Amino acid sequence: MPDGTNPAMPDTTHEPAVGLPTDSPAARRFRSRYGPWAVVTGATSGIGRAAATHLAGLGLNLVLVARRHGELESLAQTLRQPHPTGPGIEVKVVPADLSEPGGRGVHLLEEACTELDVGLLVAAACFGTAGTFVDATLDRELEMLALNGEAVLRSTHHFGRRFAERGKGGIVLFGSIVGFQGTPNTAHYAATKAYIQTLAEGLYLELALRGVDVISSAPGPVHSGFAERAGMIMGAATDPETVVRVTFRALGRRPTTYPGLLTRVLTGSLAPLPRRMRSLIMGRVLGGMVRAPAQGG
Repeated sequence: MPDGTNPAMPDTTHEPAVGLPTDSPAARRFRSRYGPWAVVTGATSGIGRAAATHLAGLGLNLVLVARRHGELESLAQTLRQPHPTGPGIEVKVVPADLSEPGGRGVHLLEEACTELDVGLLVAAACFGTAGTFVDATLDRELEMLALNGEAVLRSTHHFGRRFAERGKGGIVLFGSIVGFQGTPNTAHYAATKAYIQTLAEGLYLELALRGVDVISSAPGPVHSGFAERAGMIMGAATDPETVVRVTFRALGRRPTTYPGLLTRVLTGSLAPLPRRMRSLIMGRVLGGMVRAPAQGG
């Protein structure tokens, strides 16, 4: 695999867990390295929401980004309440569509963070499509490319510069196990995740020289709103909280992490196979998840 580790082996490194007292040494070290403010995109659902909740529990102030203003405000209000293990935190919301042409959504985020000492970017906003590529709607695919690719590029470049100047910080990007080979039935989505994986691997080495930690989290199926939006039926899957815990545990230790037992089993079993065989197998797995069109009656 890209980082030279065996994804089938359990990850036993220690990490700050949800519910850890905010005055514990581990939580203080995490805040010192990646605080006092963290940016979380895609914060109202799935992995983004789990990441925001996790970081609030560690005592980091948050900038939350998503399209739906009402849901952002509701989440922010919840996270501002005193945590069972520590005091409340500051939360700033940025209602923005990061897939807007010309990077308008990312510019709104940058402006909102001008006066804040941000030390961590969690770029969780993304979506996917499923089905054959030639039957897809081009506008939808372009929207996905803008969110999964261009928005990640813009935000990573902006905050990467800021973190390099301050001499510390962290960038968490989200790849996928489908990004390690071409994957029929979700070919373009897999291509966007291959871009994320390659970017993270390069930046892991490049920005380490400037004191900045970078990681790609490459989960398999995850229980979130992703499957519904992609038109897929999700069976066995990892919960977002597990993805977040494993990812923050690995941040600063390796360029790639594979959250969840199912993910490690899939990647471990596919790793020895030729790339074309991996593509065929992943295509069959994904093909079985694509939801059939509704039948009239």
